[in-house]
Amino acid sequence: MTYNHEESPTPVLHDVTFSVEPGEFVAIMGPSGSGKSTLLHIMGFLDSHTSGTYRFNGKRMQDYTDNEVARIRNDDMGFIFQAFNLLARTSVYENVMLPLMYSDVPSKEWHDRTMKAIGDVDLLHRADFDVSRLSGGEKQRVAIARALVNDPRVIFADEPTGNLDTASGKKIMEILQHLNEEHGHTIVLITHETGTAEHARRIIRIVDGRIVGDHKVRHHRTAEKEFKK
Repeated sequence: MTYNHEESPTPVLHDVTFSVEPGEFVAIMGPSGSGKSTLLHIMGFLDSHTSGTYRFNGKRMQDYTDNEVARIRNDDMGFIFQAFNLLARTSVYENVMLPLMYSDVPSKEWHDRTMKAIGDVDLLHRADFDVSRLSGGEKQRVAIARALVNDPRVIFADEPTGNLDTASGKKIMEILQHLNEEHGHTIVLITHETGTAEHARRIIRIVDGRIVGDHKVRHHRTAEKEFKK
């Protein structure tokens, strides 16, 4: 992957090769500027690669039409960002329901799906709250509910605990582990923190745009047990 800034090409990723199987929980770990967020953006169809091949569901990225890409991003992928990216001056309910408005899900199902997603992150008591009234941890749980509402195959989480205190961060990791282990969602987690990465089942380490390690986590952290201590 190369960015062209003012006609000066800047390589970001170099010879990056790996695959993620359905149902995996993978952490991509590296320091700031290592290229891990760029990698997630390519995997999530938010950016295009300049060389090599990326396949999603067995099909090359460039072989999808623009409409297919839009549908996949909305229906098959869920996104959680460090900055939450919630709609200001709107309720939890409205934020979570938003992806349904761009889906093929019949409108008569929107309410039930929205409330289920909110319930999955233990925020039913906040459903009518304006998101500006929520804590950072609660805002991130709203972002997770929004990512869940279309029941995506893959959830991409870019530094989801980066702006949170320790207790809130553990709660977020508890939810992600539950989604992976109990509901089978594939999770791709971006983080620079070793402790956060160790909640995954596999860690891919990236430095200066190159993969320097890829291994299974033998004894991964269990957020639920930590959180309930």
